[in-house]
Amino acid sequence: MAEHQGDFHIAEDYPLQPLVDDCRLLGSLLDDCLRIEVGDELFNKIERIRTLSECAQQLTAAHDKDAGRMLSQKMAEELFALPLEEALPIVRAFGHYLNLTSIAEQHHSVRTTRMDGVQVKTLDEVLHDLVESGISPDQLYDAVTSQHVEIVLTAHPTQVNRRTLQHKHTRIATLLAQNDRKDLTQEEREHILEELIREITALWQTDELRRRKPTPLDEARGGLHIVEQSLWSSLPKLLRRMSSSLKKHTGRELPIDACPIRFGSWMGGDRDGNPNVTAKTTLDVATLSRWMAADLYLKEVDALRFELSMSHASDEVLNMAHDITNKHLHGEEPAYARPPSAAYQAVGAGAADGGAQSRGLQRGNSTLMGSTLELLPQGSETNFADLSASAEDIMSPLGVSSPAGGPSSPRGNTWAHGRGTIAEAAANALSKGSPRGVTPNHSALALAAAMDKPAAAGGSASVAAIQSKLHKLTVLPPGMAGPGLGSAPSGAIPNQGLHRVDTMGKLMSPTAMKRRGLKAAEFHKSSVDALLHPRQAGANPYRVVLGEVRQRLVATRRRMEELLAGHVPDSDAEWYETEEQLLEPLLAVYWSLWECGGGIVAEGRLLDLLRRIYSFGLSLMKLDLRQESGRHTDCLAEVTEHLGLGNYGEWPEEQRLQFLTEELQGRRPLIPPSMPFSPDAKEVMDTLKVAAVLGRQCLSAYVISMATRASDVLAVELLQREARFMVLNESGARAQGRTPSPPLRVVPLFETLSDLEASRSIMQSLFSNPWYRQHLATVHNNTQEVMLGYSDSGKDAGRLAAAWALYKAQEELVAVCKQHSVELTLFHGRGGTVGRGGGPMQLAILSQPPGSVEGRLRITEQGEMVQAKFGVPSVALRQLEVFSSAVLTATLQPPKPPKDNTWRTLMEEMSAVSCKAYRGVVFEDPQFISYFQKATPQEELGNLNIGSRPTRRKATQDVTSLRAIPWIFAWTQTRLVLPAWLGVADALLAAASSGQRAMLRDMYQHWPFFQSLVDLIEMVLSKADMRIAALYDTVLVGDSQERALGDALRRRYQDTVAAVLMVTGHARLEDNNPTLRRLIEMRNPHVDPINVMQVEILRRLRRQPDNPQLRDALLLTINGVAAGMRNTG
Repeated sequence: MAEHQGDFHIAEDYPLQPLVDDCRLLGSLLDDCLRIEVGDELFNKIERIRTLSECAQQLTAAHDKDAGRMLSQKMAEELFALPLEEALPIVRAFGHYLNLTSIAEQHHSVRTTRMDGVQVKTLDEVLHDLVESGISPDQLYDAVTSQHVEIVLTAHPTQVNRRTLQHKHTRIATLLAQNDRKDLTQEEREHILEELIREITALWQTDELRRRKPTPLDEARGGLHIVEQSLWSSLPKLLRRMSSSLKKHTGRELPIDACPIRFGSWMGGDRDGNPNVTAKTTLDVATLSRWMAADLYLKEVDALRFELSMSHASDEVLNMAHDITNKHLHGEEPAYARPPSAAYQAVGAGAADGGAQSRGLQRGNSTLMGSTLELLPQGSETNFADLSASAEDIMSPLGVSSPAGGPSSPRGNTWAHGRGTIAEAAANALSKGSPRGVTPNHSALALAAAMDKPAAAGGSASVAAIQSKLHKLTVLPPGMAGPGLGSAPSGAIPNQGLHRVDTMGKLMSPTAMKRRGLKAAEFHKSSVDALLHPRQAGANPYRVVLGEVRQRLVATRRRMEELLAGHVPDSDAEWYETEEQLLEPLLAVYWSLWECGGGIVAEGRLLDLLRRIYSFGLSLMKLDLRQESGRHTDCLAEVTEHLGLGNYGEWPEEQRLQFLTEELQGRRPLIPPSMPFSPDAKEVMDTLKVAAVLGRQCLSAYVISMATRASDVLAVELLQREARFMVLNESGARAQGRTPSPPLRVVPLFETLSDLEASRSIMQSLFSNPWYRQHLATVHNNTQEVMLGYSDSGKDAGRLAAAWALYKAQEELVAVCKQHSVELTLFHGRGGTVGRGGGPMQLAILSQPPGSVEGRLRITEQGEMVQAKFGVPSVALRQLEVFSSAVLTATLQPPKPPKDNTWRTLMEEMSAVSCKAYRGVVFEDPQFISYFQKATPQEELGNLNIGSRPTRRKATQDVTSLRAIPWIFAWTQTRLVLPAWLGVADALLAAASSGQRAMLRDMYQHWPFFQSLVDLIEMVLSKADMRIAALYDTVLVGDSQERALGDALRRRYQDTVAAVLMVTGHARLEDNNPTLRRLIEMRNPHVDPINVMQVEILRRLRRQPDNPQLRDALLLTINGVAAGMRNTG
């Protein structure tokens, strides 16, 4: 059943007995729990219902449909007759059986990767196959190290499980993994069973239902919880596995700063049709993300401080520790002020409305992103080895409880050196040499300050030389301009600290540095080294440096807490504003360990921490902002009308483009400071102001949903610029010559069939615009991101027509980007179900058009799919490996294109037939809307506490305004799953009747795109159940014409099954995948009773719409069916 876990379901088979054993174990433990919790009488009813359901399934499978129908009818009668107080625990029991089965399946999907003889390819095997196919080691290395995959987590209106239950499910999966061990003693195995009993009992005694609708902040907490419980540990393991495989097959390890996989989020940033997501929401979610990042890094640093007890350290680390200690012992204040960063925060009194969102944006030390950065003065001559502080004192969190401004609240931000200026220290290192042959690597800001100071007498040439070399290695933080260096670049974290300079001024690569480090252990045994670096009590340089890191992380976490509470944070406390600031001391410690013969230690927890910083940053998951294009149009229309220029919304496209281009090419602001905005337009501008405040440290992209023309993109670019002007003017920073961080990249989202078909012409228009083309080159490194919507395109045209339109759109976008020498990143907005582009990820990636991946891919994981794929660390590791290996394969061995134009012609014809048939039912049949509302629980979904987003974009009752997610969700609950297959039979049978049956078979066997499309439709058909769908009609639909429509749809389903079997050549559905068929058979006996109860509860609820018990019962059935179908929307 687990289509999202189905990377092995589609193409592979694997032994099921261990899974069956796990299901029996968990089921028997739940049985024991139920006997105690509900009593023998009710438990016996549960067993009777389950027996009737199982027998009905078995008889139907054995082709005795009449006997199966009779038993199903008997089960339905008994369930319909149950009082509500008995029905609720029965529904809960079957729901828990299904959830436990899902846990066992997830665990088994990981177990199979470790079982001998099971053909599940690991990343190492994928790399081996690529090398064997002729890919050179250099090609492979470049492809892996330049890979950029970003998984964007989203929350949606159909995410049904509470986070409390998800945590308990994770715990049960962990216990199952422990139970697999062969070396357990009898006592240990009994202890695991006792723990399972406790968890299952706690699961039963926990309320599954949300008693209030989740807020966007609640949803963001859920996403951050996934990072904390799973991705935080899984990602370093993946990178270690990748590095090991890369070294095995190419001879080179994965670089420290390589980020093959990153994570993003829409939780708190997606405001398309969701009035609950405001500018303040985005700000709060970004602050919460930074709080959790600081908290997670703090735990890692604490562990490192106890681990790194060594006394030997490089000059750089010794000088760092020396300076830190002097600063804390003597309370020295720094002398040099750094250039302030370009960041701002809403502080002070509110405007007339008094709301938090209307506060003025001011610059200052009390901001989220702003701080006064200062350099420490030159240190005293205190010898670090003579410190009197004990190791325990040094490791204490210095300054955590000290008053602001006191000795424990230093304002220094960078490491100054113990003797003289930075330039003098560099000159001394160059002239005198170092026993380890490597000079300290100074921070960019320190170097910039040093370059402004006059050189020491007699050392100007040496100083100039070393400054020149160090300058090449240093990069200022994003958005910051250093003295005499111009504006600093922004974007990915630079290779800061990854190269060093030896005593001859020569750059050393990380590989050369490690080779030298392997010889360092012998050097440290010499008496010369003992004289130079005596080991004395308290000499723990790494702990001193990490103690300072710890203090700043504590200050960062406290700062975020104060901002979330609405307080003005301490302006004196040092905190981490950028990843570079956190990386600087940690990289120094890493290379110091390698210098001093401790490379094996450096490659442990410290390396994992560095890779986490490069991958997660200081925000864990950068937020995307999303808004519908019409909101930007309305905002600009208010501006142009206020300025007397007319109504922008009524202008033709040519006039819009001309106006926008002229404004963007100009330097003056368009929007006057006193501009009165409507509430909707004000929210648009407030959001863009927050984007200017947070910048690229916290935010990733601005996505325009329902983008239909080139002016939609330029409109956001102009509004972004205006918002940045407003922030600069309100803060007074503009007068100081400061510049904010670069704007976010703007991503058009093409969703409907017509928009997909027009996508090439829209991008062609943008690339032909001189301002936009220069903007791409100078601000976004000549890269363009485009998002493709799978959900709305499927709702608009049906799955087959939408799939073909998406395929063609990708081909066209690749072509137009190559024509203009622009690097394309495609962002796939896929859902959990096949109807919304879901399915096994490996299958999806490996069936994309050639050239559409090229090592770069963004993709959404939505709703309950996030927990299913990434909730358990072992499952998350496997999923991340699948993502990475599939992108690598699609890059180096692109999927095959259509063999010739006859295949394309046939797909065009089938797409047109399918779209016409689909729209003929969904948009043109006058009975359809009424039938849909009665035969599904769609109307009741809006009243349930499932997600923060409304189920509809607008207050109308047609399908157009209904979101694609509840559209799919409603049909999945009834087991008809209509959107995934409607129109497919018409297309395939029309092609076959025109003599193209052989071509269809050929396409299925030799075209990955068509094969994956048909396979996914076959999988959906195997999960659908027309007996259950007919029951909804029988009980809930009273109109004879609407019932006739239901009968016609079920006949179309049978036609679709016949058409798919004709193309695949299978005797029955999933004939080539007995594993999936067996999993469906294991689940259906538990899903069917829940569906039957849902029908009865809907009947009662529509008579008593205000009955809270019936609402609870309905939500329990929705949870149960979702668990059985393994997805909701």
